Amino acid sequence: MSALLAGCGGDGGGGGGSGSTAASGGTVTTAGCSLRERQDWVNAQMREWYLFPDTLPASLDPANYGTVPDYLNALTATARGQGKDRYFTYLTSIKSENAFYGSGSSAGFGWRLAIDGSGRLQVTEAFEGAPALAAGIDRGAEILAIGTTTGNLQTVSSLYAAGGSALSDALGANTAGTARVFQIRDGSGTRNVSVAKADFTLAPVSSRYGAQIITDGGQRYGYVNLRTFIDTADPALRAAFAQFQSAGVTNVVVDLRYNGGGLVTIAELMSNLLGANRQTSEVMTYTTFRSDKAARNTTTYFNPQPQSVAAMRIAFIGTGATASASEYVINAFIPYLHANAGLIGSNTYGKPVGQIALDKSECDDRLRVIAFALQNAARQGAYYSGLAGTVEASCRAADDINYPMGDPREASTRAALDFLQGKSCTPIGGSATASAEARALSVPVSREALQPDPAKMSPAQREVPGLF
Repeated sequence: MSALLAGCGGDGGGGGGSGSTAASGGTVTTAGCSLRERQDWVNAQMREWYLFPDTLPASLDPANYGTVPDYLNALTATARGQGKDRYFTYLTSIKSENAFYGSGSSAGFGWRLAIDGSGRLQVTEAFEGAPALAAGIDRGAEILAIGTTTGNLQTVSSLYAAGGSALSDALGANTAGTARVFQIRDGSGTRNVSVAKADFTLAPVSSRYGAQIITDGGQRYGYVNLRTFIDTADPALRAAFAQFQSAGVTNVVVDLRYNGGGLVTIAELMSNLLGANRQTSEVMTYTTFRSDKAARNTTTYFNPQPQSVAAMRIAFIGTGATASASEYVINAFIPYLHANAGLIGSNTYGKPVGQIALDKSECDDRLRVIAFALQNAARQGAYYSGLAGTVEASCRAADDINYPMGDPREASTRAALDFLQGKSCTPIGGSATASAEARALSVPVSREALQPDPAKMSPAQREVPGLF
């Protein structure tokens, strides 16, 4: 079993209408992979491992459900209604997930998209080595229309008005070669751009702005932006913190504003890189399984690395897309830094639990089941409504897509630097909605990551909210 702190995805990937469809969407003829056999396997794993066994129905007839994900969602309905499992338990493809977590491999245009309350579709980030950035499309661009040719462009406003998954469906399948024409508006004006999806490797730390030393007010600050917690983040994070260490940095901005989570091992690494002044006897996190699995409970202690810095103040930039492994790192520092660990931006997603992987390899089925809860050294956990109510310091700030992340002119980066400098600010309201936060920040409308139809969601899209 591998542990995962996956974030705010949809309600389960794959699973087809017949018993011969794997989580990946491919046809399966292998013995043991009928719809009923896969449903029975999911039911058995859930009853064996689910963190909230008392919420599972006493019996649930699989015959009433045409796909494995539909059946799984029915099993988790009570926990979902209690806010404990917001589609955190899901079925996915072993092959696709391994490709993403191992190397960041994905197929798409290579951008994050967000939709605001008025139906405007905007690019919040574009990834190096991917088609969108190569076509000159970057953070801050607005997509006005989408088509397969210039002759059949559909306006985003009409697709948005159609509701459902019409807008995300217009972007096409997650396969290399899928091409679309976009009408784009940005600082260069309005133009039509043709872009084709391609296989690309998502760099967890941007080569453009992901790790830098910012000089502001005569002081130097480390800035690191982690996009997702995957294996390839290890060398990138070590290189970033070695740079900070060499510069004598002790105040750090950790930008997790769009980070939906990922691997526990990388969350532990980032925490250790921020903790040169932590002792190996100090608790990072308590991991607790359900009572009949208590033998698996673990306590993780800090283990500073050669590249670690002794962070005295940390400004964590977060949004509603900041989830799971990102929240793990933030929560770990609250008992030690107290009000010197600040949440900047808006409230986080709220996922203080994690998944294990259970595989039915002959069907390419991987069940990611919520199996453990997380607490920091002070036993603070259960932050299902986000971390704004747990942190001892916070500052409201907008996500200003008119500037690159890590630019001191960008609102959240500016607020993070101000926090590190000890300046006063307006706290985040732990119970405030995104729209209320936006109004308080004088932002016209709030933005949310555009998500695909859950049945078409790839592992990469689960961990990188808004990825297409």
